[in-house]
Amino acid sequence: MRWGFVGLGQMGLPMARRLAQAVDLTAHDPARDAAEGLRLVHRAPDLAPCDVLVTCLPNGDVVDTVLFGPEGIAEALAPGTVVVDTSTTTHAAALRLAARLGDLGIGFLDAPVSGMQARAEDGMLTMMVGGDVARLDPLRAALGTIANRIEHMGPVGSGQLTKLVNQLLFNINIAGVAEIMPIAARLGLDPVQIAQVVNSGTGRSFASEFFLPNILKGVFDQGYPMQAAHKDLVAAEALIVEHGLSAPVLAAATASYRETLTQGLGHLDKGAMIQVFEQKAGTALRARDPD
Repeated sequence: MRWGFVGLGQMGLPMARRLAQAVDLTAHDPARDAAEGLRLVHRAPDLAPCDVLVTCLPNGDVVDTVLFGPEGIAEALAPGTVVVDTSTTTHAAALRLAARLGDLGIGFLDAPVSGMQARAEDGMLTMMVGGDVARLDPLRAALGTIANRIEHMGPVGSGQLTKLVNQLLFNINIAGVAEIMPIAARLGLDPVQIAQVVNSGTGRSFASEFFLPNILKGVFDQGYPMQAAHKDLVAAEALIVEHGLSAPVLAAATASYRETLTQGLGHLDKGAMIQVFEQKAGTALRARDPD
């Protein structure tokens, strides 16, 4: 079985390298002429002989362009090919892609992943899959080289919905950390000590464990950019309105994100949100001696 892979960014490159150790894989990324450990082609349509095509791209618009744009690969793929989209897009985008590919006789699985670059390098991602389980099962062993947990969540779009729920909780958690921790510093608590207590107590979360050590050092370039994370909140708002639901805590967190973006911090990671609340508190949550 021949595999193709499009998108060799922060997540895609380690994923492709791990997958290439298990399958016959050829990759493409317009920004790369070479990548150690990978066989590359210069045009996406050159991947057409593959039986499985994995995409790992920044958003749904880019996925759509790669598949159906002027240099798109979709019409060159043979009927029966399966596209596995590991990008973070939206539920609606997954449905559209599945329908368009289906018209060409091509299968589709929306399979976004959770975990950061270090976990991608170790093959310790969680993959949330939507689509026909009969298409997924023959691919599980190979996909297991990049994700140690593969969950079939239901029909097409279910993977993106699951990823969205996970991301919303993560986004809410870091918004809470950003708001509360400067208050602790303003009230006189030692930043390092309170961070240690939070990360060893019931207040801890993945967000606090990942971001607080970097915040204490004033490092804000180690995670997903704030402006990219904001798209998850926008997608959630649309779904909430569509289904007549209520999410006041999410709305409050979204307001914090938007305030951060208006201050020009969108290119930094989500931990940078704390800078907005540090300004409000008139103090900073930093280690007195970063070493």
